[in-house]
Formats: sequence, structure tokens, C-alpha cells
Amino acid sequence: MKPSVTTVTHDRERTAPRTTAPAAPAGTGRHRADGPRRDADLMAIASFVSGLVGLLVFNVVLGPCALALGVTALARGTGRRFRALLGCALGCADLVLLLVLSLAQGTPSWHLNA
Repeated sequence: MKPSVTTVTHDRERTAPRTTAPAAPAGTGRHRADGPRRDADLMAIASFVSGLVGLLVFNVVLGPCALALGVTALARGTGRRFRALLGCALGCADLVLLLVLSLAQGTPSWHLNA
């Protein structure tokens, strides 16, 4: 393990030394900005997939999940903005589909064999 190097500078107005931490070399380690942005990108993808699958099965669960993941990804500044918006739209479509089919069949759930 390398010892940390500190730089000592003096201000003109005070005589006590001030130490600063050295800058991290470029290309080493993981940057802070990569973690949250990567998480937001994965949330956008998960929102899209859950909204798409929710059109076929479990739309009562996957619709709200798609909405929540899409909104959270947008709030965190995802690079996949269109995919997050599409996930939100599919989540809304899941809930509308659930509402329409359950009202048409007169039950709180729906199935294809009416």
C-alpha cells in the first residue's frame, strides 16, 4: 500500500500550514459518477422489460414496478432516457389493460378464457 502524500502550502494571512490530499491518478479505481449513472441505466432497462412483460402476465405487479423504476431512473439522470420513458408508458399501458379487461369481465382480475 502506498503512503499518502500531502502537499503543504502557506497562506499569506496565516502562518499555519494547510494540507491537501493528492489527486487520484486518471484511470484508476471507480469514479463516483459511474456508480449511480450505471444503476440508473439498469433501472431504465428493468423498467422497459417489466413493462413489456407486464402486457402479457402479472400486469397488476409489473405495471407499477415499471412505473416506479422508470421514474426513478429519470430522476437519477439515466443515459437511457427513451428506454425509461418507454418503460413508464408500458407501465401505464399495463394498468390500463388491467382496468379495461377486468371491467369487461366483471372481476378484479382477468384471464384470456372468458
